[in-house]
Amino acid sequence: MALVLSTGLYPETQPWRTHAMQVPHGHVLHVEESGDPAGICAVVLHGGPGSGTSPLLRRFFDPARYRVISIDQRGAGRSRPRGATAHNRTEDLLDDLRLVREQLEVPRWLVVGGSWGATLALAHAAFEPQAVAALLLRAVFLPSAEYIEDFFQDTAGRAPDAWARFASVVPHDQRHDMLGYLARGLQEPATGNHADLPRRLALAWWQWERTLAGGELVSNTDLQPDRKTLDALVDRYRVQSHYLLHRCWLDSPPLLERLDALPQVPTLLLHSRDDRICRPEGAQAVHERIAHSQLRWVDGAGHDPSHPAMVSAMVAALDSYALHGHFGDSPVP
Repeated sequence: MALVLSTGLYPETQPWRTHAMQVPHGHVLHVEESGDPAGICAVVLHGGPGSGTSPLLRRFFDPARYRVISIDQRGAGRSRPRGATAHNRTEDLLDDLRLVREQLEVPRWLVVGGSWGATLALAHAAFEPQAVAALLLRAVFLPSAEYIEDFFQDTAGRAPDAWARFASVVPHDQRHDMLGYLARGLQEPATGNHADLPRRLALAWWQWERTLAGGELVSNTDLQPDRKTLDALVDRYRVQSHYLLHRCWLDSPPLLERLDALPQVPTLLLHSRDDRICRPEGAQAVHERIAHSQLRWVDGAGHDPSHPAMVSAMVAALDSYALHGHFGDSPVP
């Protein structure tokens, strides 16, 4: 049967199996399987850290061709306990991926990740190269001190007015260390004199992030999530700040130096030159370090996975892999 290439998202389908998978130190991962049980096995790694997966991420895949495994990482999404930072480091996530793969009896899988998920995909491929059949990396993030500071301090001056609104939730004498203050504030309990602080910090962070995410800078100060969504954002940013404070435990050695251990498998990076959250220089650096990789610029998409240009690029890449076993142009021998 011939494969018809698509440019839009595939229809949403419901998972055919879900798992509450126990992993060490009391964490329980929410894992979903969707698509064709006999299809090409792919694992989806969400961003954040702490964001959790979403139905959008599996709609890049043809459900008639792929068996899609979606994992909520420790502390994220529907994994429990949500927002937990204890025993939650990159090395734990790498061990979890191995356990999930073994329990689901998957010898090798296509690894698809966006933003932090792309970073985790690279770390996974260096940790278990024999488990990786191919890598599709959207908007890869380099967890360096420079890039992290740029996001929180707006050192590039991308949106000074919006950053000033973001910074207004932090005392003046703490604004030189926005991340440190946010991390401490998000750990505050939801009771007592400071019960509202985590929600105020999460809202400000979310609005700043959404301001930068699109292809065009827009003000998002009028966006107000409901209380349930806001509480989920507190948990998300608690995990994310925990990781970013430690540069995701990928600085000794730095992530770029770990890439020499990657398997020589089809590897495609998709990135927008106007991505204001994960800088395009990071994607270029990863591409230059992986000799067999391809880098395709998807301009105008910003950091938005649902932007039509990024959707088209993701779907086309996955359709090509389903048909040819590579992402097009320059297949790996």
